[in-house]
This record gives sequence, structure tokens and C-alpha cells, in this order.
Amino acid sequence: MSATARAAHEGILRRQSARESAARTYARALPIVPVRARGLTIEGADGRRYLDCLSGAGTLALGHNHPVVLEAIRKVLDSGAPLHVLDLATPVKDAFVTELFHTLPRGLADHARVQFCGPAGTDAVEAALKLVRTATGRTGLLAFTGAYHGMTAGALDASGDAPDVRVARLPYPQDYRCPFGVGGPRGAELATRWTESVLDDPKSGVPHPAGMILEPVQGEGGVIPAPDAWMRRMREITAARSIPLIADEVQTGVGRTGAFWAVEHSGITPDVMVLSKAIGGSLPLAVVVYRDDLDVWEPGAHAGTFRGNQLAMAAGTATLAYVRENRLAERAATLGSRMLDQLRSLAGEFPCIGDVRGRGLMIGVELVDAEGDCGRLGDGTSGDGGAADALLGSEPLNGGVTPAVVQDSRAGSPRPADPELAAAVQRECLRRGLIVELGGRHASVVRLLPPLTISEEQAAAVFDRLADAVEAAARDRSGRPPGIRRQRRPDPRHRRQGDRAERTG
Repeated sequence: MSATARAAHEGILRRQSARESAARTYARALPIVPVRARGLTIEGADGRRYLDCLSGAGTLALGHNHPVVLEAIRKVLDSGAPLHVLDLATPVKDAFVTELFHTLPRGLADHARVQFCGPAGTDAVEAALKLVRTATGRTGLLAFTGAYHGMTAGALDASGDAPDVRVARLPYPQDYRCPFGVGGPRGAELATRWTESVLDDPKSGVPHPAGMILEPVQGEGGVIPAPDAWMRRMREITAARSIPLIADEVQTGVGRTGAFWAVEHSGITPDVMVLSKAIGGSLPLAVVVYRDDLDVWEPGAHAGTFRGNQLAMAAGTATLAYVRENRLAERAATLGSRMLDQLRSLAGEFPCIGDVRGRGLMIGVELVDAEGDCGRLGDGTSGDGGAADALLGSEPLNGGVTPAVVQDSRAGSPRPADPELAAAVQRECLRRGLIVELGGRHASVVRLLPPLTISEEQAAAVFDRLADAVEAAARDRSGRPPGIRRQRRPDPRHRRQGDRAERTG
């Protein structure tokens, strides 16, 4: 790097630190200054190149500056069309809505309405909550532990960070840190029974709610896919009690999880879908799609100045069509499964990798304290399964799973989460030219959100760099390789592979 480039790079970062708020996040962990980008690759002002597995927090389904997106934007700019039209009808909007409805789950697309909101996902969440409260005349809400739905007041209420008396928090099923200490189908069944009890017990303290909001895969919560059977039960429970079901597909949508919309894995049709991020093709756009019988708003009941972004709609149309026509969701399922298998193999070498999970190209690697007490969960709860036994007794569930079987599985209770190690892995990744995000309850989950266009060669380079980063961070922590079963040796082919991945973008 030249002295001039270094000075420009450092000067921009210094001015950002002095001028921007203390609330900035990504810039703290990723001190880079992007100046050019294409596909998976970002080039910084310092001349370094990075493989970007953050993808604008999942916004860039096609990666940076995909040709079809750029062409769609140029076409609007060259046409002389207005760029700001509030909620007026335009050919650009008509094309976007037509393509969007073409991709929706059939049961929703045939009877749907769409509301354009402010440009962020949190705006769409707010609109969805207002919609179901208006339609039902009720105010309460059912949400789930570990949820993340945005940063505005109502969205925060529905997330796991800001308790509110109007929101009843329900357990979200997961295997690795099951709230009931059992995991698997039995843990999901317990979570279902808890939900039914809250709704049907007149003394639960939870009034009949206006809606239930859930993520088919919790992203910020640690990349936790909801079991398909549990999703179907939530649909049955809400439908039987006339509770609108809101699916937050802000991060999971547009092929990310291996289906165009993540609810399609379970085959359910929600009453409301909240969409943003990838639907704008890298530009700000957010919509709510919902059943037409919920459309009881008066004119002006929900509005927003920047809900007619023509460039975002054009970019979004191009992105939706490209993902659909090129079957990128199916490709994400195949490549994501392969990456998960590789990462799980890596977990067998490194005890500090507690769990690898995900769906499609939405992947999480949880880092844990390899020396910690595995009789305690990362959230401080015991893994003894007592809550499960109290609720279920000895009754077999889900194909005859009995307490004895679960008791045997508890020997592998998870070790405490290790956010410091996760942060060290993120830093080591950056040193190796790989951008990753952290998430999870304790910020101990390394998250991978590569574009759906990532090549197999690029995926291999991502794996190699992450594996090397985990090894380096774990060695620095302990002063020795952390229980590695086989020696990992630098392979010159990996460096060549990484170089080719950066060049191809």
C-alpha cells in the first residue's frame, strides 16, 4: 500500500470516528474503507481485497453491483422517469409488484394486498403490527425469545431486547441451547405446548393477541432455523384462534435459505409477510404483503414519504427475476448444505466450535469456551432437562422419544458461549481478507451471508480463510492448538484459490 493510499484510508476512518455517533456498529469491527466492489469482492481504499460474507447484512442477494441490477438502474435513469412519486402508480412499480406476486407462496399471492412503507425493514414491521391491530381490534402481540425485528419502538417491543407489557414472549425452539434442556423434536413440542398453554389458560395473564410475529430462521438471534413441524403447528394454533401470523422474511427472503421464501420449507402460508433487504436489489425498499381480508385501513392510515423509490423497485424487479429464472434458491440449498458439512467437519477438529447450523446460505458457527463447564448453558440455565420432565413426565413424543433417551443425550450439554473468541475470529478473518458478521444471544456466533451467486471456488476460499482464522484465534487464546485432531498445514493451492476468488468477484 502506498503512503498516499494509507493516509487516505486512515484519514477517512479517523474522521468517521470523530464525527459519527457512538451507535455505529459494523464500522467498529470492520475498519475498512470500501471504494470498489463486484460480486463477492470488496476493494478498500488501502488497496486490499476482501471476500464479503456480510453482503449488506443479507441485502445483496446477487452480490455487489451485479450487471442486471446496474442495467435496471441505468434504464430508469436514462428514461427520464421520475425518481420520487410517493405512492402513485408507475410502470416501474407495476413491474415490481407483478414480479413480487409471481414469487409469493400461492396461497397468499392469490388473495394478497401490498403496502409500501418507509424504506427499512423495521418500517415494514411497524406497518404489519399496525395492520393486525387495526384488523382485529386487539393490541397484544406474541413474539419469541431471541427475535430481532428492527430498531424502531414497536419493532423493538417485538424483539428480545425491549420488554413491553403488550408483548408475550414465547420460547423459540432450538437444538443447541434448548430452553428446556432437551432439544430436537421434543424441545419443539414443549415450545408448542407452552404456546398453547399461554393462549388457552384464562389465568396466563396474556389477553387474546392481535397477531404472532416470527422469523423462519432467527438471524441476529444466532442463525437458528425453526423446525418445519413447529412452524406448521404455529400456523395451526394461530389459525384455530383467529390470530394473524406474521412471517418476518426481511433477511430470509429471496432465496437466502434455499427456498424463495423461508416459509416454503414448512409449506405454510402466513397471513402477513414482512419483506425488505434483498427485495430492493441493494437499494432501500420495504413492503408488507397480506391477505386481502385484513385490508381494513382507511386512506392515509399508514403512509411514508419515501415509499415510491423507483430505482429500488427497478433493481428489486431485476433481482427477483434473476433469482427465480436462474434457480438461485435451489443452488443456495445445495451449496449451503455442502458448506455446512465442511464446517461441521471443522467443528470436529476444534472443540471451541460448539455448533454449526443454518439453512441455505444463511450459516452460523457458534464459538464456545472449550475449557468451560458443559453442565451450564451459555445463558446461565441448567441443561438437566427438569423443565421438560415436569411438563411431559414420561409420555413419549414425536415417534416415541422418551425421557431416558433425552437423558442420555444430555452428556453433550453446550459449553458457555465465548464472545471474545468470536470477536478474535472475526478479526483474524479480516486479516485474511474475509468479512464476516457476529450475532447470537452472546455475540458468539460467526455469521456467513454470502451472495447467492457465490461460486464453488469462492466458497472453498471462504472456508479456508475461516478455518485458518479459527485456528489462529484459538491458538492465541490458549497458547497452543486447541485439541486439533489433525495438523492443518498451509497449502499453497489455498492462496492461489483465494486470489482467483477475489479476481472473479
